[in-house]
Amino acid sequence: MIDKERFIQVNNLPNIGSRIVVAMSGGVDSSVTAALLKYIGYEVIGVTMKLYEGASSKNPKTCCSGIDIADARNVAKKLGIKHYTIDYKDKFKKSVIDKFVNSYVEGQTPIPCILCNQTVKFKDLISFTKSIKSEVLATGHYVKRMEDGNDINLYQADDNLKDQSYFLFATTQTQLRVLRFPLGNYTKNFIRELAENFDLSVSKKPDSQDICFIPDGNYRDFIKKNNPRVSTRGDIEDLDGQVIGEHKGIIDYTIGQRRGIGVGGIKGKEDQVPLYVIDIDKKNNKIKVGPKEQLMRYFIYLKDLNFFTTKQPKKKFDAFIKIRSGKKLISAKVELNKNNKKNGVVKLLEPELGIAPGQACVFYNNYKKMIGGGWITASELR
Repeated sequence: MIDKERFIQVNNLPNIGSRIVVAMSGGVDSSVTAALLKYIGYEVIGVTMKLYEGASSKNPKTCCSGIDIADARNVAKKLGIKHYTIDYKDKFKKSVIDKFVNSYVEGQTPIPCILCNQTVKFKDLISFTKSIKSEVLATGHYVKRMEDGNDINLYQADDNLKDQSYFLFATTQTQLRVLRFPLGNYTKNFIRELAENFDLSVSKKPDSQDICFIPDGNYRDFIKKNNPRVSTRGDIEDLDGQVIGEHKGIIDYTIGQRRGIGVGGIKGKEDQVPLYVIDIDKKNNKIKVGPKEQLMRYFIYLKDLNFFTTKQPKKKFDAFIKIRSGKKLISAKVELNKNNKKNGVVKLLEPELGIAPGQACVFYNNYKKMIGGGWITASELR
């Protein structure tokens, strides 16, 4: 089934019999991760985070909800391993949910999965891992981890459709010394086959989708519930500053949005030109709309840059970038701010559409190796 020696070598695992903690979300990927490590011969400890109280606890496409905790517990029982459930609801609300809500209030489009990895998933779970005398925390992420001298690098997974490297751009070298990602060399189909071979109850469980703490996908209602003041009406303007409509709150809009804007095309033309959200002016509570070509951007401004190297990165370098998780790699040049290396600008060789503040921009080289990335603060055409 699996070449044990190669599995240990590729994943840089400790000696057989060592204790390894596995973050078990209740899904097929983390369950197979635990099963594989147990099969290889490790003392596996499963841990599941309780992150929120969801109204739809029976939704099979969630993550870390009530049904997921039960599924993780059942898998642990099947494998004969210890299992812990840790209540991180307060930390998750402060580190992820509150920031998610505030980002939308500020006119941004956040990515809560990255925030979760930055905080409770890696910081708090790594602390738990060390507290029970283990030096390794394994997860079911599809990404490849490789050591190169003092640096630990991440590469895109072999399964391009499941690659999750984009969501891990903010992972630090200190965290990577503890983390392992055993699934990066496999396809999702193979992992489901392994789940069936291990006779795991979650072998056919659907993948988690959308935002885990909003299982019905309606983030607008979720934000309004957590911040009732966000539904302040304001103007919808065209690019000339002419008021052409009214919005019911800027949280209903994202950069590049086409449907549900509340206004038609450009008047006075035989064939009305479809309108898109071009800009969200939080300060003046305005939405600017215009034709699709106005979404084109050549320059992307970033903050809080993180690099997968202990060496000082070059001030300027070529890279392939992603501005969305499912997006193909595109060619770009990255330039760091000379006064603050945590900030930078990406210059695209070809224009991209719908680049939104709050999203991540991640850098790779031509061998699928992740160089680093940062948070998008703004973009422009010039």
